[in-house]
Amino acid sequence: MNKFGFLLLLVFGLFTSSAIAQKTQKPVLHAKHWMAITGKPLGATAGATIFNQGGNAVDAACAMLAATATMWDVLSWGGETQALIYNPNTGKVIGINALGVAPTGATAEFFKEKDMQYPPAYGPLAAVTPGTPGGLMTMLAEYGTMSLAQILAPAIQMADGYPIEADAIRRINN
Repeated sequence: MNKFGFLLLLVFGLFTSSAIAQKTQKPVLHAKHWMAITGKPLGATAGATIFNQGGNAVDAACAMLAATATMWDVLSWGGETQALIYNPNTGKVIGINALGVAPTGATAEFFKEKDMQYPPAYGPLAAVTPGTPGGLMTMLAEYGTMSLAQILAPAIQMADGYPIEADAIRRINN
């Protein structure tokens, strides 16, 4: 499968209230061979880097996910990831649901006995363990063409320091 063989749509279920509240007019975008888009420009740069190194769309998406998880505090590596991957050669859409795992004792009855309608979002009784690392590795192993080291290189470089966003500064100061 060549680097244009896959189209990938990553669905991030995590939105900040400020991102939802902002309504902007998005420009129409055009590309001849590939396009790397995320809500974070440095994440898109990671994807562009991978495309320029010969990676496919899954490789680029994994690099963007790694970079975004490294720099964006509300996503982080402790989050969950869902992805839809369309394979034009087979005409099939593959879904990756990287929600992590929960302990066997985390049953509906367990939470009802604790007077909880739902598992809490935070703390030791939270619903699941992080799924993003496993989801990224599954997508890369099954549908990528590059090594994990190559895909993580932009995120590792970013971990040495990157410009912090004004929104993050506001959250820290409040």
